[in-house]
Amino acid sequence: MTIRRADIDRENARLLARQSEFRAAADVVAAAWRSFPEVQAIALIGSVAKPLCKEVPRFQPFRRHGIELWHECGDVDLAVWLDSRDRLGDMRRARDLALRRACESGSGVSVANHQVDVFLFEPGSDRYLGRLCSFAQCPKGKRDCLTPGCGAVPFNKIVEDFRPDDTLLAGAVPLYERASGAIWCAADLPAAGDSSASA
Repeated sequence: MTIRRADIDRENARLLARQSEFRAAADVVAAAWRSFPEVQAIALIGSVAKPLCKEVPRFQPFRRHGIELWHECGDVDLAVWLDSRDRLGDMRRARDLALRRACESGSGVSVANHQVDVFLFEPGSDRYLGRLCSFAQCPKGKRDCLTPGCGAVPFNKIVEDFRPDDTLLAGAVPLYERASGAIWCAADLPAAGDSSASA
């Protein structure tokens, strides 16, 4: 199969658009959570927070031909520092409602709730607390719910064998800080740091 330059350009445009959509979703969710007094800070982490780089993708036919494309973002990773986990169920509902409204508004944001992965931290210490569960009830009776400690705090998901390393918060981009009232927009971040690279 011959891959034309137009095919490469089209795929790169799709990958850039996907990162942009995930960033817009991060802004939508962060806005929904600013009304929760227990939320002390929110940051965008992972590949959606960074300018994309070129790499040989996991999918064909580009992989077979060794053609580099922009990195493929699979989901949105958010870090949230909160001083109480009593209302994680309400936060889950607020996230889901905000994403649904954004989709229905025609804003171009079409991101499902399970595509927003939320890492929970203790303010001050950065101690990892778990993840925000995407299930509508806790426990849901799913295999994930059988992980020891999962749901001990309702909607606080424990991922088996996951231990955050020092790189998890590296390059975190702040979206909200309660102490200062500062708000930043993920949509304003640069999309690609490798703009001079060839496809």
